Amino acid sequence: MKAETDYAPCALTIAGSDSGGNAGVQADLRAFHAYGVHGCTVFAALTAQNPFGVTGIHAVPEEFVAKQLDAVLGVYAIRALKTGMLAEPGIIETVADRLASHPEIAKVIDPVMVATSGAKLISDDAIDTLKKRLLPLARLATPNIPEARVLANDEAQALSQIDLARKIAAEYGIAVLVKGGHSEGGEAVDILSDANGSIREYVSPRIMNPISTHGTGCSLAAALAAELAIARGLADAVAGAKRYVHRAIASSHLVGKDCGVLGFVEDAAK
Repeated sequence: MKAETDYAPCALTIAGSDSGGNAGVQADLRAFHAYGVHGCTVFAALTAQNPFGVTGIHAVPEEFVAKQLDAVLGVYAIRALKTGMLAEPGIIETVADRLASHPEIAKVIDPVMVATSGAKLISDDAIDTLKKRLLPLARLATPNIPEARVLANDEAQALSQIDLARKIAAEYGIAVLVKGGHSEGGEAVDILSDANGSIREYVSPRIMNPISTHGTGCSLAAALAAELAIARGLADAVAGAKRYVHRAIASSHLVGKDCGVLGFVEDAAK
């Protein structure tokens, strides 16, 4: 019988679907495949959406989320996972309960809570549950700046991107990547803080007027999980995942009238 280290790398996504194939579980599986990592899935929601908007969300009952988790955890040699939008407190509780029993899995938590506009995407109860139950389990959390302000209780918007990363990392004892991709300027700057407040800055040139950026947050978190699944260190994993997303945006293309998707990246692990 093979030792676990002999198994092919495997990662898990716990997220919602995207009927247009741009974001959510579909984007996550695309990223896993680009890295040569086998992908397992747990669907937390079904959505009716395309690049122009979301017209419907159907939350998966938490009992069925639990069944999906039980079907894969402890069966597949999952080395890393990522979570996406978990819209209801009960679903977050269910996910946290199962994941707490698997400290061996590196967990990338994408706290999908707030749109770039500042609008909340999930309820206050769900946000509180995410903060109390799920974030402390993370190897890495990947909030955008509006989400980071919620996690840091920065209602006055007084904290810098670096201060946000340090405050969240210290409070939850985790590494935090505060994404700056939607900020203005010719460069996209992401800030990584470890639990001790050590900072790394990742700067990449912004692609001007891309055909599509839909699903970049999901794709980044999934690429990070894939990087960790192939045993990359955290700093290198962030650099590699950012390269993956940059290449996906650069190769985005049209698949319908005014309908763009991210491009597929070959050999992302190289």
